[in-house]
Amino acid sequence: MNENTTQDRRNAWSQARSMAAQTPESRNRYVDFLRAWSICAVVFGHWLMAAPYISDGSIVISSMLEHQAWTRWLTWAFQVMPVFFLVGGYSNSVSWQSAQRRGQGYGSWLQARLQRLIGPVLPLVLLWAFLAAGAQYLGVHPTMVKVASQMALIPIWFLAVYIVVVLLVPVSYAAWQRYGFFSFAVLVALAIADDLAFFSGFKALGVLNYAFVWLAVHQLGYAWRDGYLAGGRQGSTWMLGGLVILVALVAFGPYPVSMVSVPGQEISNTLPPKVTLLALGIAQCGLLLSVEKPMRRWLAGLTPWTGVVLVNSMIMTVFLWHLTASTLTIGLALLIGDIGLDAIPGSAAWWMLRPAWIVVYLLALLPFALLFGRFERSAAPATEYPNWRLIPGAVLACAGLALLALDGVAGEGLLGLKDWVLLLPFLGAFLAGINPFRKASRGRGADER
Repeated sequence: MNENTTQDRRNAWSQARSMAAQTPESRNRYVDFLRAWSICAVVFGHWLMAAPYISDGSIVISSMLEHQAWTRWLTWAFQVMPVFFLVGGYSNSVSWQSAQRRGQGYGSWLQARLQRLIGPVLPLVLLWAFLAAGAQYLGVHPTMVKVASQMALIPIWFLAVYIVVVLLVPVSYAAWQRYGFFSFAVLVALAIADDLAFFSGFKALGVLNYAFVWLAVHQLGYAWRDGYLAGGRQGSTWMLGGLVILVALVAFGPYPVSMVSVPGQEISNTLPPKVTLLALGIAQCGLLLSVEKPMRRWLAGLTPWTGVVLVNSMIMTVFLWHLTASTLTIGLALLIGDIGLDAIPGSAAWWMLRPAWIVVYLLALLPFALLFGRFERSAAPATEYPNWRLIPGAVLACAGLALLALDGVAGEGLLGLKDWVLLLPFLGAFLAGINPFRKASRGRGADER
């Protein structure tokens, strides 16, 4: 690691420590901790389960979940997207209430949220468009380009869903304020009904659970913010309830053990989401909230809180770019003689190489974090855009990101790309006034999560 990188790390820590020292006591630091922890768990889980190897002279892209069935139980710990939606509910409650107190309208609030969500992903999409076009020009088979971009762009499915959740915050929060847990129960019932329709042959309807499941977990974030999930007893009750339901669904229902998709498996708990993810989310949220009080005491210390502030300052960058870092690392290993790719997944040699691969992936991610982290700190425009631009812009960006996450960037359009699909996020950003290159803001206020 060169001297400049070391200096950058020192500067980043110093800046994070300065921000940490200015944090008001009223801020719930555990919310920020869970945001950082959940994303880091996703990153580690992806890197741990990635299982590329050489077979008969060709690269095989596989997952450890295919090779050793026992590893599927690990997904009960590493599938932590429900935690992020819980945190999202809490954070959106804080920011929406703050906006209302200041007399800020929906458009201004939404524009700021979209800037943070869409701005950081545009450089990623742009880079993969250039990489895909360049690779095909140099003779790389389009299938290889498609697979590589699919792998790298997996994280953006979350953004597509979360944009929809953010768009609906005024409605979902109003429902929470008026109906309380009944608003959660309605979404749970809709998720169950959607699963019943899916398993009855109406599989196309399964896509609705991208909304029902994640909106339900998001409602729990509102409940947390209002104090309904506080305390060890409350948390333990939710944890045990969610766990019992999850075990019953897997043991007696049509649901697989793995909480993430396993290639070749007919039924997936995530594509589209099933009620198993909702049960998992309830269990995870209960467990984590049962230890909130001791964790908040620990996070009152300057050093642990500085670490949380530092990670959160680039958390979206880490999440968006971690699979790009690992995908390009695997590509480099292929170019220099298949280094580290000879071990068969599941073998003792393969497991012994896991720590080394994860360290290499982490080192590969650092330059991306330092280079592209600035894009998640870009400021919202000074001019407030009308809702007739913001909402269609968000929908277009959401559609484009969802399609890219599903199928990558390679296609039959101009330069061998899915040209019109690639245009959607940028067109949506233009309509919503999103500019990732706008001068970075100085930081978030206490109410800006």
